[in-house]
Amino acid sequence: MRTAIVLFNLGGPDGPDSVEPFLRNLFSDPAILRVPGLFRGLLARLIARRRAPVAKAVYDKLGGGSPLLPNTQAQARALETELEDLGEVRCFVTMRYWKPFADETAPEVKRFAPDRIILLPLYPQFSTTTTESAFADWNRAATLAGVTARTFTIRDYPAEEGFVAAVSRLTAEMLPQARAAGPTKILFSAHGLPKKIVQAGDPYADQVGSSVRAVAARLGLTPEDYEICFQSRVGPLEWIGPYTDEEIVRAAQAGQSILLVPIAFVSEHSETLVELDIEYRHLAEREGAVGYFRVPTVGTAPEFIAGLGGLVRQALQPGGSSTSSSRMRS
Repeated sequence: MRTAIVLFNLGGPDGPDSVEPFLRNLFSDPAILRVPGLFRGLLARLIARRRAPVAKAVYDKLGGGSPLLPNTQAQARALETELEDLGEVRCFVTMRYWKPFADETAPEVKRFAPDRIILLPLYPQFSTTTTESAFADWNRAATLAGVTARTFTIRDYPAEEGFVAAVSRLTAEMLPQARAAGPTKILFSAHGLPKKIVQAGDPYADQVGSSVRAVAARLGLTPEDYEICFQSRVGPLEWIGPYTDEEIVRAAQAGQSILLVPIAFVSEHSETLVELDIEYRHLAEREGAVGYFRVPTVGTAPEFIAGLGGLVRQALQPGGSSTSSSRMRS
């Protein structure tokens, strides 16, 4: 029995020359830039051209490109090991806005000739801007490539036990350091979304809350111990809040030590290694924070990989179908 698992993530530029094309792809997605198609291409090129210098400066701090692909490939290899009892299992990585694109990955899956396919987003919380967009792009590419194997879809897993256990352990390991510096505020930070997208019914913010509550319960935190906040906002639209940078300022001015926990990112990349580790650290220090600590992403943590394996096994249980979704909701 051959099983193909397709892992989805956002993607990132692999060098300075790919920064502007990556941004152009991002803003060309109708799930991201929700304007009529006639104008989207022109606007995407304009935004990409204007933002490229700033983005290049960010990736320069990472050696010129994003580490997201090799980090995701490491997760793929770990998951293959976790599932080796299922027969011949191969994980394929596909990225939404940079290589490997779905149009590259789908033919590889076709050549593997699997008996069954699992679509597994590396987004624990569902959003129309991430998971739904990635699935739509995959379905298009798979159809073009002639991929016909029965396909099972894992839609979301905001409170999946392994994910929650990994975040909780990593947080617990750093909590003593933060508390040693002073009274501690834990900031669970997720990538933000424009408020109008959430108001249109996107469940992402609610699912981020589910993830945080599950971790807080496991760690025995009270509501006063932590705050849910959102980072990476850009453009003139109002985004969901509270904003991570403003919560950092508030905690610093209150004389608190800050423990930053990425709750929606499962791999290290620019939003963690630059925005959280460099930019927000400088902000905290400038505002006089008594301490600033950042919890690592779950990466290949054994609990997380075992949790992903459990989701795959659940999706393959009798009753699964190519049109149903495997959901884990709190």
